Amino acid sequence: MGKPTGFFEHTRVVPACRPVATRLSDWSEFHEHLPESSLREQGARCMDCGVPFCHTGAILGGAASGCPINNLIPEWNDLVYRDAWRPALDRLLLTNNFPEFTGRVCPAPCEGSCVLGLNDAPVTIKTIEQAIIDKGFEAGWMIPRLPPQRTGKRVAVVGSGPAGLACASQLNAAGHSLTVFERSDRAGGC
Repeated sequence: MGKPTGFFEHTRVVPACRPVATRLSDWSEFHEHLPESSLREQGARCMDCGVPFCHTGAILGGAASGCPINNLIPEWNDLVYRDAWRPALDRLLLTNNFPEFTGRVCPAPCEGSCVLGLNDAPVTIKTIEQAIIDKGFEAGWMIPRLPPQRTGKRVAVVGSGPAGLACASQLNAAGHSLTVFERSDRAGGC
């Protein structure tokens, strides 16, 4: 944990929403982006608690608790605090094939499971995740990840929605050659 007193020193900050009239005129994000200094402070708020429920991905009482894909949240929060963005991206990509869109549509059960949320506002986990992947694209770190060698096996994946593309990504990482079939005129699912 980079800053043991970070959660005492910094309050939760979330990005401001852009005015509706402005949003109607473009296809940009509906919220502003936090500056890196604020993101680092938000990363410092992560307590590195003994049992980080934020990434447990458990179902409790029929509801999601923590990250359903078990993102290593405390680890990349600490890396962002330390200004180690590339390692933070590498950590994020260990568990998430497509944080560029899953991080935007996720309802963030991780924040509802943040231990800091017991006594204070939780860490802005979703905002930090979006910033990590955005920085990865801006810096040119998001490049095709080719496997060290191919297995010679060929696999067909039916459907190019998030599940199909995540499946294809995992199979490619294992070295298999892939063909993704999609009935629509473009990838992405329904």
